[in-house]
This record gives sequence, C-alpha cells and structure tokens, in this order.
Amino acid sequence: MLQIDPAGIKSEMTFCIPIQVKFSDIDGYLHVNNGIYFNYFEHSRGEFLLRKCDWDIMEFGAVVARVEMDFIRPIHLEDEVEAVLSCSRIGNSSFDLEQYLVGKTKEGEEVVYAKCKCTVVSVDINTKKPSPLSEIYRAKLQPKL
Repeated sequence: MLQIDPAGIKSEMTFCIPIQVKFSDIDGYLHVNNGIYFNYFEHSRGEFLLRKCDWDIMEFGAVVARVEMDFIRPIHLEDEVEAVLSCSRIGNSSFDLEQYLVGKTKEGEEVVYAKCKCTVVSVDINTKKPSPLSEIYRAKLQPKL
C-alpha cells in the first residue's frame, strides 16, 4: 500500500477545496463507491480552473485526455475530505494536474485517500481542436518545481 504523508502533500499543492461526502456516495460496503472518487477529482479540477486560473470555458474548453488513479484507503461517510492539487507539467496545449484526496478519518487520523494524475487539453470551443495555452493561463497554472 502507498504510504504518503498528508501534511507533506498539502504543503506542496497550490489549491485546496473541501469535498462533501454525501450519503448517496456510499455503496453497499459502507464506503464511498470507487466511481465517486472520479467525481471528487473532476469537481476539484473544475474549481481549480475556475477559481485559480479564471479559465474562460466559453472560449477554451478543458478536455480530459488521460486519468490515472491510485486508491489508497476507503472514504467513509463521517470522514473529512479535501481535494488538493497542483499543475505538474505544462505542454503546448496540454497540462498535467497532480491531485490528491486527503483528510481526517472519523477517529481523527490524517490520511491520504487517493492520488490522481490527469492530463488536460485546452480546446478551442469553435473549432473543437487543441489550442495552445496562452501565456496568461501558463502563468496561472504555476507548475510546482
């Protein structure tokens, strides 16, 4: 099992947003269904692009090209969860986001629940083709070094 320090991860990331675990997220095994993790990561990506990057989705789309995820431990209904993320690479029209779900268990233990790497491509809304990232977006994405 992956051993990742939650405090270290949080200090390295450039964006954080709380995630509300809903009763409907819980499956028959009494933890968050694995498919819901993708929703949590998708929500945090959208908030990152909107809040941190002021991404104009009416001009440039942000299309997911690849997602890879590691499930580290289950999330339960009473756990606290935050999504933290940072840009780790910027290409011509694409960029990678490193994302984590971190938080506290019901018992107060600080943990990492999941890790995700997502490649996103900037797409011109009119042509539906990849579009180079502007210098403004490049600056706002601020990849970690």
